[in-house]
Amino acid sequence: MSFTGGKLKLKGGEPLKGSVDKKRKKKKSTALAVVDPDEPPPQQQGDFETLEGQALQQEHEHVDRRTVAERKYDEIQAKRAAEKTKKMALKSHRERVAEFNAHLASLSEHHDIPKVGPG
Repeated sequence: MSFTGGKLKLKGGEPLKGSVDKKRKKKKSTALAVVDPDEPPPQQQGDFETLEGQALQQEHEHVDRRTVAERKYDEIQAKRAAEKTKKMALKSHRERVAEFNAHLASLSEHHDIPKVGPG
């Protein structure tokens, strides 16, 4: 087997002193835009501020691409989660522990944990 010498190179993080970084090519714009002084500048998508300092947002319509079955599944999951939180809020921790201990006491000896080892 043949191995190359040297230290392992770790991805990301701080470059080592002796390492060489690759130079990346810069993208050049191929089309130069001619700006008319009479036309208002084009607005960029997203958030921008007006002269008064208020932020304006372009409204993006949210399109739900889920199927009917997926929507029903999500609704049922949300209902179950709400019911579970209501059920958990009704009992305190002390009541839950007491109920669990009563359940364990009602089980037969068959479910007891056997002793293992000499002791």
